[in-house]
Amino acid sequence: MTKYIFVTGGVTSSLGKGIIAASLAKILQSRGLSVTIQKFDPYINVDPGTLNPYEHGECYVTDDGAETDLDLGYYERFLNIPTSQANNVTTGKIYQTVINKERAGEYLGKTVQVIPHITDEIKERVLLLGQANQYDAVITELGGTVGDIESLPYLEALRQLRWELGSDNCLVIHLTLIPYLKAAKELKTKPTQHSVKELLLAGIQPDILVCRTEYPLNMKIRRKIALFCNVQVGDVIEAIDAETVYDVPLLMLREKLDTTVIAKLRLQDKNEPNLKLWKRFLGKLKNPLSEVKIGLIGKYNELKDAYKSIYESFILAGAMNECEVIVVPIHSEKITKNNVEEKLSELDGILVAPGFGERGIEGKLVAIQYVRENKMPFLGICLGMQCAVVEFALNVLNMEGAASVEVEPTTPHPVIDLMEEQKNIQDYGGTMRLGAYPCEIQKKSKVYSAYKKTRIDERHRHRYEFNNKYLKEFKEGGMMPTGINPDTGLVEIVELKEHPWFVGVQFHPEYKSTVENPHPLFVEFIKACMNK
Repeated sequence: MTKYIFVTGGVTSSLGKGIIAASLAKILQSRGLSVTIQKFDPYINVDPGTLNPYEHGECYVTDDGAETDLDLGYYERFLNIPTSQANNVTTGKIYQTVINKERAGEYLGKTVQVIPHITDEIKERVLLLGQANQYDAVITELGGTVGDIESLPYLEALRQLRWELGSDNCLVIHLTLIPYLKAAKELKTKPTQHSVKELLLAGIQPDILVCRTEYPLNMKIRRKIALFCNVQVGDVIEAIDAETVYDVPLLMLREKLDTTVIAKLRLQDKNEPNLKLWKRFLGKLKNPLSEVKIGLIGKYNELKDAYKSIYESFILAGAMNECEVIVVPIHSEKITKNNVEEKLSELDGILVAPGFGERGIEGKLVAIQYVRENKMPFLGICLGMQCAVVEFALNVLNMEGAASVEVEPTTPHPVIDLMEEQKNIQDYGGTMRLGAYPCEIQKKSKVYSAYKKTRIDERHRHRYEFNNKYLKEFKEGGMMPTGINPDTGLVEIVELKEHPWFVGVQFHPEYKSTVENPHPLFVEFIKACMNK
C-alpha cells in the first residue's frame, strides 16, 4: 500500500517546506523507493497562471501544461522525474470542482458544506497519486502556516485521513522555527511549542518535528522540545541553515530523517542511500575552476523568485562546467543607449528573460543590439527570443516600426503575432500555449551541438509566435530558424549565422534542468561565456 507523508509548517512562512519535502523524497529515492511530491496551496486562485510574479514568484509549467507553484520546480530538480496537473492543487480548484458538482446535481440536493464536501474533495486529491500503487510514498506539502484561516479545511482533511489510513500509513512532519535571540544569546523553543499546540487544536499530533535554526540544537534543547511537543527525542530533527539548498538532503541524511520515516511507516527499506551523483555535483558546485558573469535582463529583478528556475539552471549548468556563475540582475527599464555599454561591457554573456507586456521592452531591444554587434554570447527565452526577432527586424532588416503585436497592435511589420487560435480568447487563465511541444532541430546549428539530437520536447507558456510571413526575409538577413515545430511549422529556435553564440528559444528550457541532467542549452551557453 502507498504510504502518505504530510509536511506542514508553523510560526512563519518561507521556512522551506518545499526543500524539506524534496530532500526527504530524494533520500528515500536514493534508497530505491519510488516517491512523488504534491503541493496543496491555500489561495483561492485556480492556479498561479494569472498571478503577477511579484505576488507569487515564477509560475512553473509541467509537461502536461499545468501552471503550478514554483516548489514543483524543486521537486523535479531534486528527483529528476516530471510532475503533472495532479501534483499541484489549490483551494480554487477544490471549490471550483465542488461547485461544478453541485450545479450538475451530483450531491442529490444536499446542503453543500466545508465538511464533508470540501474536505472529501481534498482527501480525494491527496490520494489520487497513490491509487495506482506505483509509488511507495506520496509526500504532500501543505502550503501556508498552521493557524491560517484558509488552511483549516486542509488540516481537517489531514485529521480525517490520519484516522482513516492509520498511523502505519500516514505520517505528519511539522516544520517549525527555533529562533536565536542575540540579546539573550540563546535559542528559544516557545514558538515551536505554540506552533505544535495550534496543530493539536486542529486534532493533529505531529510525528516528526523538523526545526529550522541558525545554530545547532544540543541535546538539552532537543529533550525540551520532545517533552513539550509530545514526540520522542529522536523525532526532533535539526534543519540548520545551509550554504545551498542542495546541501539539505545530506543534512537530513545526517539527522536520520529517512530512517525515522521508514521505521514509523514500516516501509520496505530496499538499499542503503546512494547519493554518489549528488555528492559529485556538490563537489563541483563548491570547488569551481573558473568564473563567469552573466547579465540577467528582466523586469521583475526585485524578486529573485520571479526567475527562480533560471537562477537554479545557472547553478546546475555551472557545476557541470566546474564554473561559478555570477548572475548580475539588470532591470530592463534602466537600460538606455547612453548607458548600455557601461552596464554590459564587463559581462561575459547576457540572458534576456521571459515576461509579458510592454514595460521594459525598449531596454531589452537596446541590450540585444549591443550583444549582437559586440559578439557577446546571448540566450533569449520566450519574450527574450521575440525581442531578438524584433531587434533584428528593426536594425538589420530595416523594417521601420517592426514590433510584436503584444507591444504595438498597429505595427506595419508584425514580426511577432498573436496565434490565430488565441485571437478570440476572453479568459486569461490556462489559455496560453502550455506544456511540452515537439521541435525538430537542424543538424548544422549551435542548438544541435548542445542537444546532440534532432528531435526535442520543451515546455511552453506564451500566446505570441514568430510570424512566418517574414521567414524568408529573416533567413536571407542571417537570422536562421534552426528549430521548427513539426506539427504546426511554428519557429521555436532562432540563431544568428555570423555570431559566436546567439540563440533565442520560444520555449522555457529552465523548466527541465535538474541536478542529474542540467539543461544542455544552459550548459552550452555557459561554455560560450567561458570562451569569451
